[in-house]
Amino acid sequence: MYNNICGVKLMIKNTKLIAMLIVIILIFTSVLAYYAFQPKEKTKPVEEPSEEFQVDNRISPYTNQGLFVEILRIRNRGLLDKMLKIGTSWRETPSFYYTLNVDGKEASSKGNIGESGVYNEWDTFGKESTVCFYVEEEQKTSDVTITIMEIEKKGLLGRKTVDVEKESIHLVYDYRTGRWSGDDYFRDDNGYGHYLGENYEIWFNIYQSDYDHDGIPYWTEVNVLHTDPTVDDRELDPDNDGIPTSWEWRWGYDPFIWNDHKNLDPDIDGIENIEEYKVSKWLSNPYQPDIYIETDGMQKKGIIDLPHIFYKESQQMLIERFAQHGINVYIDDGWPDGPVNGGGEMLPFHKNLDDVNGKQMLQFYEHNFADERKGIFRYLVVGNEHGGFTNPVKYNYFDTIHVGSGIKPTFKTRLAFTPRFIRVALAKVVLHELGHTLGLVPITFPGNDIMSPIGVRYPSMPKDEYEKFYKNYHSIMNYRYIFMDRKLFDYSDGSNGAPYDQNDWEQIYLPTFQTDMISYEEPVDETFEDFEIVDDYPGITVKGYTFDKNLTEKYRNDFTNLVTVKNTGVNISIYVKIDGENETGTNVRIYAMPNVAPVHAVWSLVAEGYLDSSGNIRLYSQQNIINSLLS
Repeated sequence: MYNNICGVKLMIKNTKLIAMLIVIILIFTSVLAYYAFQPKEKTKPVEEPSEEFQVDNRISPYTNQGLFVEILRIRNRGLLDKMLKIGTSWRETPSFYYTLNVDGKEASSKGNIGESGVYNEWDTFGKESTVCFYVEEEQKTSDVTITIMEIEKKGLLGRKTVDVEKESIHLVYDYRTGRWSGDDYFRDDNGYGHYLGENYEIWFNIYQSDYDHDGIPYWTEVNVLHTDPTVDDRELDPDNDGIPTSWEWRWGYDPFIWNDHKNLDPDIDGIENIEEYKVSKWLSNPYQPDIYIETDGMQKKGIIDLPHIFYKESQQMLIERFAQHGINVYIDDGWPDGPVNGGGEMLPFHKNLDDVNGKQMLQFYEHNFADERKGIFRYLVVGNEHGGFTNPVKYNYFDTIHVGSGIKPTFKTRLAFTPRFIRVALAKVVLHELGHTLGLVPITFPGNDIMSPIGVRYPSMPKDEYEKFYKNYHSIMNYRYIFMDRKLFDYSDGSNGAPYDQNDWEQIYLPTFQTDMISYEEPVDETFEDFEIVDDYPGITVKGYTFDKNLTEKYRNDFTNLVTVKNTGVNISIYVKIDGENETGTNVRIYAMPNVAPVHAVWSLVAEGYLDSSGNIRLYSQQNIINSLLS
């Protein structure tokens, strides 16, 4: 009896040991599985608040509340019209100033700017100013009005003046979110912090007092981003995607989710997010198409030579024409905070640069065009002879332009004999050559670069067809309208009808300057028909992802609205990660391509998201989180 009992006890004891061993093994494997599949802390997405989350509604607990209004740039829009009219009115610069009103408190720049106390110029780029306003503690919003006042001459000989309101921007600033609404708002058509008025174009910024000086309000840090309101987030990058929290917050990205900012380009201007961040001090906007141009001049041959520079008036003509189509043009002709070899350099005199293969241009491209600007800026050299050309210097990129401004192209070719038309003619040639960097090239539309006499560009084209292109294509891209029509300064709107006219504004493709062209021009080529077509574009190539036809059809219309391409529509393609898992927190990539055919275009990454348990695509929305908290 005793032995049997002991045997039972021994069996029970062994069973307990086995059970404990199994439990230990299960715990150990569970721990391993947890650490193997647990996402890293830095890639944890910012989630919408749960019902248990307690909103901290304090506005400014660590510092006295104040509001700062920065006027970054003001540009008068009237110069283009004056330049296209005979006379000297273009020499009369406007006199203007701005006033601010914050909750009934007023301030004015009049008497506090330069020697005269007002701006006397067409464009104030590089002359930023700021005004501070005290705000009552815990105030949630402020009413802000920015007004542009112009001083107009009146009476006999203009001896009297009157101050006339030309633009007025009404806004409501929210101290919880750091955003404003009203005449300007986040993701509007003009770009956040940018207002395109009828008479003036204005860039501005508004921010509040902030303990850690990162520009992110206390309420947003503790409730939306869950970041530390005492730590400066201007340099912190918790998701290691190359862009700090402060920039990602400003433009609506999740700072805790890795985004492919090296490829993301939601406005499809060829300047990807990482590049937009790099040039943010020069007013870049990831949702507003931008064109950046660095321009260098050339030393004169002698005292009778003409200046080889990109005149300010010519620049303003270019800037205004693109502004009318929702595209911002920024021209560095010597910015004080540019790189050492930035814009405004005077290159050594060279009689005539080559328009094929860029022999001499390579020297300037390598030594006078900063490497960090390649892929962001186009490079423009105002030289001596040769009317103008766009040619590839590195690979087959059309990112380099030469425009001649010497005596021969100015007097003989352009018939420009007055200071006004010298500037107009130069601007016309730059607009033409810039069009080539936007995809307007002869290989896709025969009207581009067409010229008289008949048959010079396309020898095999029938004479009557050649003449129809030459006469009906009403564009600066047609040589006829560079030299013969002294008033035309525009691309075509297609009003003369296909096939001999095309709507250039619907065909331009901004990333052309960083995309290999589909044709090669060899030194032996004499006509456009001799060019070699080399279009082997493979389409979207992204490792680990596959095209999802069903999702593309389902979300095509919704995601088309994500893309801020001007003047044309877009195609959408959605790719999903093959294994369905992604350490970065996203597994869906949304691509877009503008409808600019036959102009050559490629697919651009415009957004990233993830599939939820129901198979629906979810995109991070900072505004949805804010709305949930405020409700």
